[in-house]
Amino acid sequence: MSIVTVSHEIGAGGPEIGQKVAARLGLHYVDQELISEAALKYGILEEKLSSLDESKPSLFERFDAETRRTITILQTALFEFAEKDRVVLMGRAGQWLLRGIPHVVRLRVMAPFDLRVKRLAKKLSGQMGEQTNPRMVLDMARRDDSEKLGRMRYLYEVDLREPSLYDLVLNTEKLSIDAAVELVAVAVQRPELQTTPAGQQLVADRSLASQVQVALATNPETRKYRITVEAKSGLVTLEGTAAMDEAVEVARSVGGVREVKTQQVDIPPIPPFVA
Repeated sequence: MSIVTVSHEIGAGGPEIGQKVAARLGLHYVDQELISEAALKYGILEEKLSSLDESKPSLFERFDAETRRTITILQTALFEFAEKDRVVLMGRAGQWLLRGIPHVVRLRVMAPFDLRVKRLAKKLSGQMGEQTNPRMVLDMARRDDSEKLGRMRYLYEVDLREPSLYDLVLNTEKLSIDAAVELVAVAVQRPELQTTPAGQQLVADRSLASQVQVALATNPETRKYRITVEAKSGLVTLEGTAAMDEAVEVARSVGGVREVKTQQVDIPPIPPFVA
């Protein structure tokens, strides 16, 4: 069975579709809250987690080592759920982190902005038991769109709306929730999208690399350096400019790592000033 990642515009029906797909196919539904809860075991502060919940980091946070560590932990938590397979993963950039993996169906749920605002207003009115302020709902939808776009642009330098990030893009302007679920369920059960040992290994490799990245971001000797990590069947390759001996020791301490290699990156000299 496949993994489904769901990216959605607020008011387009993404969570409803994700939940119904999971129920229909017997998959584990993993929303952003579950991923956040799983991330807490790494010792990050809940307040820090909340401040980064589907929003782009502030200008100050972009240069903060703790912010980078928190983001890496969230990615690691998502990979851990993906390793278990048979899951619907809501948000958390699953469409990017799990790109190129054959048994991952990357879904985007969208709808025209005005329609999404109307649906959001109706939903909020039902929850609050009173009429909502139209201006407030409009601002909420705009802010949510902006934050999600900004987050993806900052973290991965990609446009959240780029069609190539997805295998299925559903516009729910005409489609009912049940019709959308039917389309997704048919796609997920296609033979070419079923889990294979090779596909599982790809997920495991990314998960292990992310776990090593968390360990490096946590260790006081390596956290201040940018060290890239790749993993393949337990072989981890580290690439950086400094603290590589320390990084090797940190990587070896991570469960599942059987061998560590390094690639030193030399910083090019600054060219002399030419008048």
